[in-house]
Amino acid sequence: MASRLNPYLSFDGDARQALEFYREAFGGTLTLNTYGAFGQPDAPEADKIMHGTLQTPSGLTLMGADIPPGTEHNPGNNFSVSLSGEDDAELRGYWEKLSSGGSVSVPLEKQMWGDVFGMCTDRFGIPWMVNISRRQD
Repeated sequence: MASRLNPYLSFDGDARQALEFYREAFGGTLTLNTYGAFGQPDAPEADKIMHGTLQTPSGLTLMGADIPPGTEHNPGNNFSVSLSGEDDAELRGYWEKLSSGGSVSVPLEKQMWGDVFGMCTDRFGIPWMVNISRRQD
């Protein structure tokens, strides 16, 4: 298996809903494992997500989990998730779904470097950057 770089997102109790939202946005197969399934069936967080992985048909991988009890949750402080490529229709489709119900800080439009780029924060507080590159002919 080749190495891959993908985001791992932490949530404050709503990882299941967030990861299901991303599956709706990107498609693919979602695998969710709860704390209860891994030896803590009676714990208050038994139904929370210990680890989730989304594998999409286009080869994207997204991982996430609910933060462990006692851990501080600071959404959006130290990362952005970047989607980039040349497939205009695909990337615009992702943009529409991710920005729906969230906020747009940079509209998806042509930028001075020639690409179409936008920044938004989805309804779960996760910041996204979408860059549609000009086709290199």
